[in-house]
Amino acid sequence: MTDLHSRAIALYDAFTHDHRDRRRFMGEMVALAGSVAAAEAIVAGIAASPAAAQQVPVDDARLNVGRASGEEAGKPATAYFAAPKQAKGKLPTVLVIHENRGLNAHIEDVARRIALAGFRVIAPDFLAPQGGTPADEDKAREMIGTIDYDLALAQARSFLAKARADSSGNGRTGAVGFCWGGAFVNRLAVAEPALNAGVSYYGPAPAPTEAGKVRAALLLQLAGKDARVNTTALPWGEALTKAGKTATTHVYPGVDHAFNNDTSAQRYDAAAAAKAWQRTIDFLHLHLDARR
Repeated sequence: MTDLHSRAIALYDAFTHDHRDRRRFMGEMVALAGSVAAAEAIVAGIAASPAAAQQVPVDDARLNVGRASGEEAGKPATAYFAAPKQAKGKLPTVLVIHENRGLNAHIEDVARRIALAGFRVIAPDFLAPQGGTPADEDKAREMIGTIDYDLALAQARSFLAKARADSSGNGRTGAVGFCWGGAFVNRLAVAEPALNAGVSYYGPAPAPTEAGKVRAALLLQLAGKDARVNTTALPWGEALTKAGKTATTHVYPGVDHAFNNDTSAQRYDAAAAAKAWQRTIDFLHLHLDARR
């Protein structure tokens, strides 16, 4: 990747994760790229297009899928569900935690991918208490910035508790999250002692002193060029290991934050994503397939 693209990704990350003003961001991008047209082309390549890389059709005949709304933890809740139609025995449940763009078509596709690997999947919309994920990604990021985090954790724990109590499942639960969702998986592992396994993709981490509270097996998937996240995630992985927890950290050299997101042409790295995905599925089966 050229230096210009690396600098452009750094600018984009500052915009999307530090809640910077779009006008200021585009001004900086134009200064970097040399023209408005060049800046817009670069941004289009970096930004995610949620429907661009669908791997599993929404009407895939192998799956039961749907969306349900109600209440969790006393507030509005919405979630996308996916599960294999022809399961052999009772399956574990996996929460899929969205990025800072909310529950969009890409995350629903990820949910279907995990379901095809042999899991019941719940993908909550943690923006539901604020009216739900909007089509405008900038608006979604603004909403994420004001989210009631304690409520989101309470709703996730409620989804998990219901999944464990559902006799059609095997009673074991896990979580997979990306970016904002990766950070959420780490926090959920601290807050929910009944969580069996969690996979955090490039998620900022809690303070190392929180590691002793974790009971779930954790898999941390990190990008080698992601200094912002790795500043907290690497010490987190070390603290988990020192605390005697079942935890594995993989750092994928030479790739950027969000390398698994195949809707972003400039960030996606097919080789790293494939390796991380196989490790994710194997990890979930290892820690969740045991029957109660």
